Amino acid sequence: MRRKIHHRTGTFLGALTTLLLMCTSCGQDRSGEYYALIRPKQWIYDVMQEYYLYYEDLPAEEELDFFLSPQEFLSAAASERDQKNGALYSHVDSVDVTAASSRALSENPTFGYEAVMLQAENGDYALQVLYTQPESPAEEAGLKRGDIIIAANGNAIQSDDYEQYVSAPTSAYTFTLGTYNYELAQMDTLGTVEMPTPRIIEEHNLLQTQLFSTGSRTAAYILYNNFGEEEDITQWQALYTRLASAQPDDIIVDLRYNPGGYVTTAQTVAMALAPSGATGQTMLTMTSNDKLNQTQTYLFDASLLPGGTALSYQDLYIITGPNTASASEIVINCLRPYMDGRLYQVGTPTFGKNVAQALYTSEEHPALELWLTTYLMANAEGFSDYAEEGLPADFQVSETYGNPLGELGSADDLLMQPILTRMETGAFPTTEAETRSAGAHRSMKIADNPIDRKPKLARVSSRPLYVHP
Repeated sequence: MRRKIHHRTGTFLGALTTLLLMCTSCGQDRSGEYYALIRPKQWIYDVMQEYYLYYEDLPAEEELDFFLSPQEFLSAAASERDQKNGALYSHVDSVDVTAASSRALSENPTFGYEAVMLQAENGDYALQVLYTQPESPAEEAGLKRGDIIIAANGNAIQSDDYEQYVSAPTSAYTFTLGTYNYELAQMDTLGTVEMPTPRIIEEHNLLQTQLFSTGSRTAAYILYNNFGEEEDITQWQALYTRLASAQPDDIIVDLRYNPGGYVTTAQTVAMALAPSGATGQTMLTMTSNDKLNQTQTYLFDASLLPGGTALSYQDLYIITGPNTASASEIVINCLRPYMDGRLYQVGTPTFGKNVAQALYTSEEHPALELWLTTYLMANAEGFSDYAEEGLPADFQVSETYGNPLGELGSADDLLMQPILTRMETGAFPTTEAETRSAGAHRSMKIADNPIDRKPKLARVSSRPLYVHP
């Protein structure tokens, strides 16, 4: 699909022409250098004027600095409505970045675990493990969810150590595990873990699936941490086949760490979980700006599933956290009209992102990939008003970091406990406090949660619209 955008000769270009004339009058023609710097940003600006959901908020050309980097320029031009908590939804990638993000391999050598940075009452810092990837150095070393790392090679963890020990390690370490002693106001040592040299690993979005029983009911637990594209769709189709064979009474989908991803994958996930009455009906509508005046409709499409038959189960529980966003919110919001009294959200309210980004590229600027906020997303009932507060939980409970977190999907997992209570008794606990054990531990303060910084994505497709200058 090719669309052509014509440049305008506005105030900025007039000023640029004057500048170029001044440069050539000095005896050296540097016009090519200046145009090379300017044209990618001019292309971004033109695309935004035509396709941006918030085009009416764009600054005038003369108010913008076209010598900024593409991402800096986009940030300067973007609407306040296109961001939340300091995170801009529209973004510029290089071709290499997008190619890497679509693969199942880590972008750099890693230990293969996710963690949150904590600070104790005495000011000490620690890293608490949230989950590990299978067949990773972390798993091989025996690092587990809930472990608290207080030192590396004998050096106490500092507030800026996340990259060195989690996201981009460069060497092996001896991690010291511990816990905070509130009575003595100190970190107590529990033991050590020998972390091997970091390496490139396969990263699994569909991280955990298991069947279990509680009381007279059976359930499937699914931990899903990112909506990838083709490979994830294939994995969900295979999971649907297993669920159709197992026929659990209930399904639990854990999206507490899932910031989003591709809309097409969200459509497949929603179809896999949808009741039979939703088949063929509207799942999602995406509305463009009034210049384009377009609406795209996604259906609960039976052809997305092997056999095309809806699963037969009773209740769906979706676990959410403050970083459950975008494509994750699509699944929750779009299933609700068809699962009244059968869909229960447990955890905390979601992030609150109700817009989607489409990909635009130009043959003249092949290294740039512009993911631009282009659509407002709504469910079959037209509901999209969750950008401010997120989607509220039916039963609210949050993780208490610095304490034992419990294995994901188990009875020791705080966010699982109200679900298990409802499965066994038919009702949630009366209050959140009843979920916690008597005399619950005090928790450590979150100093930095890197999941907060993960892009909140609802990408329409990896197939771009080619927009020529």
